[in-house]
Amino acid sequence: MRILHILDHAMPLHSGYSFRTRAILKAQAARGWAVAGVTGPRQGASGAGCETIDGLTFYRTDYAPHGASPLREWREVAAFAERIDEVVREWRPDQLHAHSPVLNAMAAQRVARRHRLPLVYEIRAFWEDAAVGNGTGFAGSPRYWATRLLETNAANQADAVAVICDGLKQDLVRRGVAADKIFVAPNGVDLGLFGKPAEGDAQLARQLGLEDAEVIGFIGSFYDYEGLDDLIAAMPALVEARPKAHLLLVGGGPMDADLRDRAKASPVAAHIHFTGRVPHTEVEKYYALIDILAYPRKKMRLTDLVTPLKPLEAMAQRRLVAASDVGGHRELIEDGVTGTLFPAGDPAAIAQALTGLLMISRAATMRFRTCRPRPIRTRNRMQSRWLESASRTTPRTMSLGTMFFRFRARRCPRRIRSAANFARMSRMNRTTRSRRPLQRRRRPSIGQRPRAANSWIW
Repeated sequence: MRILHILDHAMPLHSGYSFRTRAILKAQAARGWAVAGVTGPRQGASGAGCETIDGLTFYRTDYAPHGASPLREWREVAAFAERIDEVVREWRPDQLHAHSPVLNAMAAQRVARRHRLPLVYEIRAFWEDAAVGNGTGFAGSPRYWATRLLETNAANQADAVAVICDGLKQDLVRRGVAADKIFVAPNGVDLGLFGKPAEGDAQLARQLGLEDAEVIGFIGSFYDYEGLDDLIAAMPALVEARPKAHLLLVGGGPMDADLRDRAKASPVAAHIHFTGRVPHTEVEKYYALIDILAYPRKKMRLTDLVTPLKPLEAMAQRRLVAASDVGGHRELIEDGVTGTLFPAGDPAAIAQALTGLLMISRAATMRFRTCRPRPIRTRNRMQSRWLESASRTTPRTMSLGTMFFRFRARRCPRRIRSAANFARMSRMNRTTRSRRPLQRRRRPSIGQRPRAANSWIW
């Protein structure tokens, strides 16, 4: 099995997007599959047509987007599709796996049709909602609805659709995308790389003014939807109740300057600390300084539908987690069991929740970090299945190889269809305990497959 991944960007750029991509490619390679990636114009100039990073091969697209929107995006799709086509002719994949955003899926779809390849589309967030969350778009605008139509059409055209959480799946089903071709491959943390907490660095604590402090922390990108302004607004009440409480903000982003101004204006400015961006290899040192990781995301479509990665990293580092009760957090965190939830957008509730957590004695906190209680064990059960979750591209028990036969069978001669039946029967025999005869499902041919209502876009 040879799988070509269609990517917005990848290593050596550091982001949650590139780290998840790396984990998926590594997991698939561990199963004996040949994998490679081709990154789009947004990766930026690399000076090389092909690079090998951390044992993974990435083909680059040498194109600089230009012009006004939406002409710029259409040019980008055309240039990316041309590059994907070149790589397909050279590398000869069996399957294409396009990752968000939708421009990647549009480019991949052109090549998949041309070479009669099955296409998996992985959605990590809806592009229209991400634009609203990042402050680059507006809900309900013509651009918003046009992007939404493109996203829905791309999901309908794909042979299978992967999403990172159930919220995205249910939203696609409500749009009319067939539920049986959508499956959830959740976020996870590679415990081999991120599961051993570092020892506290006393010198770093002194440099930051956090000696003998109760530290509330956030590590990540500073976007408006993260709600860090609410966290800063909660600090006066928290410090009044817990005088040793300090807030440590690690990272940077569009809201950096605004958050620093809010911190300077706070009556407890001396209790709020910024580090700026830090190398990914040093992040664990900052986790070691923090007692509670806080994620006060604001309530909006993006945060209700998408599960974040950072709370899982905090759990892997055996830290207490407090988060707002948006849908994405509720899918990850069971209130009072695997973390604490508080009402979104309410600084008073944030302060109250954090005060309650800080009342836990330091001895109890240390036992939590060393004995791996239920919240961590629960998460580890999910993490132990990360390789399977990252590798699968069809629902539950179906392997990617079976999916390849399944979708190739729609386009290929009878001998391929027989191979697909053999793979399906083998899988069912392995996973079904009962001896009841299997019922065959009739699958529509390509000509009978329903198309999206907005297929005119293509």
